Order: sequence, then C-alpha cells, then structure tokens
Amino acid sequence: MKAMIFSAGRGERMRPLTDTTPKPLLKVRGRPLIVWHIVNLVRAGITDIIINHAHLGQLIEDTLGDGSKFGAKITYSAEGTALETAGGVAKVRHLLGEAPFIAISADIYCPFFNFEQVKTTLEDNDLWGVPHPIETRDVGWIYLVKNPAHHPDGDFAVHSFSVSNEGEPRFTYSGIGVFRPMIFDSIAPGEFGKLAPILRDYADRGQLGGEVYRGDWTDVGTVARLEQLNAPM
Repeated sequence: MKAMIFSAGRGERMRPLTDTTPKPLLKVRGRPLIVWHIVNLVRAGITDIIINHAHLGQLIEDTLGDGSKFGAKITYSAEGTALETAGGVAKVRHLLGEAPFIAISADIYCPFFNFEQVKTTLEDNDLWGVPHPIETRDVGWIYLVKNPAHHPDGDFAVHSFSVSNEGEPRFTYSGIGVFRPMIFDSIAPGEFGKLAPILRDYADRGQLGGEVYRGDWTDVGTVARLEQLNAPM
C-alpha cells in the first residue's frame, strides 16, 4: 500500500511561524508533525510515501530527504500553487496505480494511530469471496473523530460503518482516509480540486465507509493549539 501526505497548505492561521517554516515541519514534542506520520506509517510496513508541497516546499525535501533515514521511500510532488487535496492526488495519479492508498493531512497530530488497520478496509471481496462490482462497493473509508471545539457541527454521520451526509450524531473528518485512486480520475493533472465534494457525493451513493477513531487527535490549525500540545505535561 502507498501513502500520500498532504503538505501543500500555506498555514495562514499559523503565521508568523509559517512565514519561515512550512506547517508540516512545525514540531510537536520535539518532532515535526509530518515525521510523526512517516514513523507510524513505516512501523505499519507502509514505506512508499508521496508528499506534495508548495509553500517553502524545498525545506520539506531538505529535511526529509529520500526517506531512507526513516526506512521509507519518499517521492515529492511540487505544486507551484497549492492544488487542494483532490487536485494534489490528481497530479500524482500516475504514481498511485489502481490499489487503494492511504491519504493523510500533514497538519494533524495523532501519535498513536495504527496504520496497520487501514490495509484491509477496502477489500474487494465480500464474506463469500465474490467480487463486488465497482458500483456497489466502498470507494473510500474515512476515519472520523469527536467534534473539536472549533468545529462543533461536524462533517458526517456514520452508522454500521456507512458514512452519511445526514443524521446524528455527527463527527469530524480526521484528515485520514483510504481511497481508490479512480475516484480522482475526473480531475485533470494540475487542476485544482477539493476532496470534500467527492466524499459527499460518494456518501450520497452509499459508497463511503468509515469509523470513529477514539485516540489522541488534534488539528494543529492555530498557534494556540500548537502551544497547547507543547505545554509541559
């Protein structure tokens, strides 16, 4: 399985820190945010990693290198202007193949997420070993979290591992998901595209699965949240 870590955001709400440091390289408890993900991916045996970047992207490449020091193989996708999440995937679609891949936002902190669990979430076969047609099987599996204070209304409901745009209770998309690359084929390489409309479309079709992650998770979207994470225990 391959992984893609989304690292192209400008991090406007993190200024002035992100004026000189790309957001994925901001440190939590002594380690850059993106390195927490890389280490956890490698621990699960997921070593083929694609990282897109835009703002101060060369610093990301200089810091992480080819990934060998982590036991990984990193491929970079430089975007002159950030293409958003789905656009970032479309640009590297030729590198992903057809197998499901894990997608992760670089600016979240979830130190104990076990990426081993993602490997089988989109199995093609049902309990009897009969392949499902693409029109009826899940094309994505997302991990949801309890709504943080800054996003109280949430994004989706989930019942019996089926994600819906309607219903209660609602949860927030964590920034971690497993997707079939083909769902991004409608976006041309180099074209801007957001992930949320794609997720909502497939949720309406009944083809988006998911579950609630109960472990430590923080959207490190402001300087205050970063400082809170780094405060003495």
